[in-house]
Amino acid sequence: MPHPITSVTVHAPGTVANLVCGFDILGLCLHEPYDIMDVKLLPEKEIVIHSADGYPLPSDPKDNTAGAPLIEMLAELEDNIGFEVTIHKRIKPGSGVGSSAASAAGAVVAANHLLGNRFSKEQLVQFAMFGEKVASGVKHADNIAPCIYGGVTLIRSIHPLDIIALQPPDLHVTIVHPQIEVKTADARAILKQKILLKDAIRQWGNIAGLVAGIVQQDNALIGRSLEDVLIEPVRSILIPGFDEVKQRSKEAGALGGGISGSGPSIFMLSADKATAQNVEKTMQEVFTRVGIAYHTHVTQINTTGVKIVAEA
Repeated sequence: MPHPITSVTVHAPGTVANLVCGFDILGLCLHEPYDIMDVKLLPEKEIVIHSADGYPLPSDPKDNTAGAPLIEMLAELEDNIGFEVTIHKRIKPGSGVGSSAASAAGAVVAANHLLGNRFSKEQLVQFAMFGEKVASGVKHADNIAPCIYGGVTLIRSIHPLDIIALQPPDLHVTIVHPQIEVKTADARAILKQKILLKDAIRQWGNIAGLVAGIVQQDNALIGRSLEDVLIEPVRSILIPGFDEVKQRSKEAGALGGGISGSGPSIFMLSADKATAQNVEKTMQEVFTRVGIAYHTHVTQINTTGVKIVAEA
């Protein structure tokens, strides 16, 4: 079957998973940072992976977060075709802003575009979760879903997959990425396996409050609900300066925030750009004093997800 488009370039954006209290079930999509991915059709069933900038990415597709989802996609196709993927990796692995999800989501969205969009967004999430399994050993969708759907997503269930897209509030996002690495698998390994009922009840209230705040565009309720009594107290010990960043960011006017995904990045939500920029300065001051190199971003919620930017 002839394919009118044989190559495509996409921007695969970073994401913030968990949104503090919503471990593995909530995520939002960012405008920046993003990976750039070039995907080409091949005339036989194979998957070829390239790193455009020399970043050490696994070349074996089954071990690559972009390759593994494409293996699953090809298994659903009778066509004798494959994909060549070139990744400009601008979201570094271990950053906490959805590096593996960007590769996985970008690959399947680009491939689906080349196929004339045969698969639904939900099916693309199913494929892309195999990339997350490569990265962390667990298939989770809290980064994948917002990367593909855009905006804010709630993953009510993985089995069966049930994704609810939420209309995102018009908020600004400030992110600091301290130049230390926290592997998702390691960050999961330190979590408690048993929790107190009173802590679970408090967490459920915060999750429900956060979702209600997003739906109602209620910034005050969003701010009150950005509290995590289960995961953050354990994971934050892996991030020097975390408590100070969080406290001072809120003093600078942020609604609230916390660890982005499994860390080490920290995100804060603000009602306007000026506040978000003040929060950025605060973050920079803390990590400069602590003596850890960092990158910062001031951005907004991306409502479209992976974006097709060129085709040929």
